[in-house]
Formats: sequence, C-alpha cells, structure tokens
Amino acid sequence: MLWLILLAILIIFLVVLVISNIRIVPQAYAFVIERFGVYSSTWEAGLHVKTPFIERIVKKVSLKEQVVDFKPQPVITRDNVTMQIDTVVFFQVTDPKLYTYGVERPLSAIENLCATTLRNIIGEMELDHTLTSRDTINGKITTILDEATDKWGIKVNRVEVKNIIPPAEIQDAMEKQMKAERQRRESILRAEGEKRSAILVAEGEKESAILRADAVREQRIREAEGEAQALMTVQKALADSLKLLNEADPSQKVLTLKSLEALEKVADGKATKLIIPSELQNLGGLIASVKELATEPAKDQK
Repeated sequence: MLWLILLAILIIFLVVLVISNIRIVPQAYAFVIERFGVYSSTWEAGLHVKTPFIERIVKKVSLKEQVVDFKPQPVITRDNVTMQIDTVVFFQVTDPKLYTYGVERPLSAIENLCATTLRNIIGEMELDHTLTSRDTINGKITTILDEATDKWGIKVNRVEVKNIIPPAEIQDAMEKQMKAERQRRESILRAEGEKRSAILVAEGEKESAILRADAVREQRIREAEGEAQALMTVQKALADSLKLLNEADPSQKVLTLKSLEALEKVADGKATKLIIPSELQNLGGLIASVKELATEPAKDQK
C-alpha cells in the first residue's frame, strides 16, 4: 500500500515538473537556451518544453524594432564651437545568439559608439554646415553604426539627430538674426500689401473715370439722336405740308400769303439782315393781293 502512495506522489511530481517546464514563446520574441552552461538553441515563437535541470533560458530577446533616445553629447566643430547634440537610434535584433553573447550591455555599447561617431563626423564640419546638414549627418551615422553593430546581431535602421544646441552666445546671435529676418519679411509683406492696395485704388479710379466718360458719351449720343429725330420730324412735317399744298393746287394768292407768313417768322428771329425775294418787293401789289384773298371768303358766304 505504501508503494502505491509513493508511486502516486512520484507521478504527480513528474507531471508538475513537466508542466512547469513548458514554455510558450510569444510572437516577435526569441528565447536563447543553454544546456549545461553552453549555448544550445534559440526558440522561436510557439510551444516548447525545456529539459529540467539541464537546460535554462538565458535571455528573452525582442525582435521588434526598438527606439532609444540618447542624452545630448558634447561635440566640437571644425571651427572650435562646442555644441550639444542628442540622437535617436532605431534598431532591431536580427540574431538573438549574437545579441546575447556578442557584447556586454548592447544599449550602452550603441550609445558610446553613436557618441564617438558623432564627434568624428561633426569634427569635420563647420557650425553653419552642421546646422543645415542633418540629413547628411543622419546618413553617415546610420551607415557606420549599422556596420559596427552587425557582429552584435543588431541592425541599425536609422539614426536621427533630434536637437542641435549651440552655445548660448551663438543662440542669441541666431535669435537676433531670425528676428531681423522676420522683420524684413514683415516689411516686404507690408510693402507688397500697400502696393497692391494702391494698385486696386488706381484701378478703381480708372474704371470709375471710364464709366463716367461712357455715361457722358452715352448722354451726348442720346441728345444728338433726340435732336436729329426732332429735326427729322420737323422736316417730315414740312415735307408733308408742302406735299398737301402741292396736291391742293394753290393759287398765286395763297402762295403769296404763305410767303408773308414765312417772312413774318423770319422777322421774329434774331437775324439782323433780311433778303426779300423780288416777287415780294412790290409791297403795294402784295397788300392788294392779301386784301383780295381775305375778302374772297366773305363773297363766297353771300
């Protein structure tokens, strides 16, 4: 009976031991395994069983891209200007074994290597070139770090210079220069605005003058057309009256009377000289004719 109890305890112990050595490696991770203190294998994502008392998990390595922000590093340019530059490194572990055994404290090694590389690159550049060549600096650092960290199982995807902090006196000079540049641009914009405003005012005055001239011209045209129309109406009326007079076959006496009426209208004008037709120079005969013409209706009535 005792041996049955011992067997049950042994079976339970073995089951617990096996279960406790079951490991699940998450996605984008890798486990480095040692057997008796020597590298044995690298577990990828999935289910694994570790040999009890023989194997052990040395390191759990993330295969994701990682971002490390390093503190500002003092560097000196070729023209002896000391500035502070901080960088951001984007890297990824490509070989968990090399990452585990290749270097002690990989992040610290990358930081020191980045600082050394940055000093070498900036030491060959002047201050003005440094401030305007971030892309060049980023490319050079990335290439050098990627080549150096390859033996550590690390791939440096890119390095970004986040801040370039020059000395305080240079910052003050730069701020003054930037302020002067802003003021210059504001002056240019203000001058352009005033110029544009003056152009718009001049164009408005020009259009207004054109409209006024068009209005005066239109008014004069309408007045001329009105006068021409009135003159044509008068001429037409005169022509109609002459036509009717001709159709009525007037006598010499009637014509003489019409001539007197015309003479009367002429005399009412402002002319200082009158030219009397030769037919009207015999006033005695003219008056007699008028009298006779005036008395004819009376005779007809009788």
